[in-house]
Amino acid sequence: MIDAALNGAVVFAKNVDRLTAFYRDAMSLAVTHEEPGLAVLEGNGVQLVLHAIPPHIADTFEIADPPVAREDTAIKLFFRVADFDAARTAAAAHGGRFDPPEREWGARGFRACEGVDPEGNVVQIRTPAD
Repeated sequence: MIDAALNGAVVFAKNVDRLTAFYRDAMSLAVTHEEPGLAVLEGNGVQLVLHAIPPHIADTFEIADPPVAREDTAIKLFFRVADFDAARTAAAAHGGRFDPPEREWGARGFRACEGVDPEGNVVQIRTPAD
C-alpha cells in the first residue's frame, strides 16, 4: 500500500523502465508499483514517482548517450546512499553516472557527489561525513 503521507517527487521520463532500473539499483529504492508508463519507488522515507512523458512530447526531443546534464532546471534530487562506489557502479550499468571520488565534497555533516540519471536529470548522492 502506498502511503500518501510520504515525502517525494515526480520525475517525468522519456524511458520509465530505464529510469526505474537506475533509481532502484543506484539509490537502493524498492519498486512498490509498476504499470505501463508509471513506476513508484520508495525507500528512506521518500517516494519517487516516475511518470512517462506523453509520446507526442517525448517524440520532440532526444536523450544523448551518454546523457548531458540538464542543469537548466530549478530542482535537483538528492538521495542518501550507503556506498558511493556501489552507487557509481549501479548508475553506470543503467546509463547514468556520478563524478569520481576526487570531485566529492562535504557540508553540514555529509559527503556529497554529483551525477546524472540516464535522461540527464542532475542527481546528488550523500553519505554521513566521517
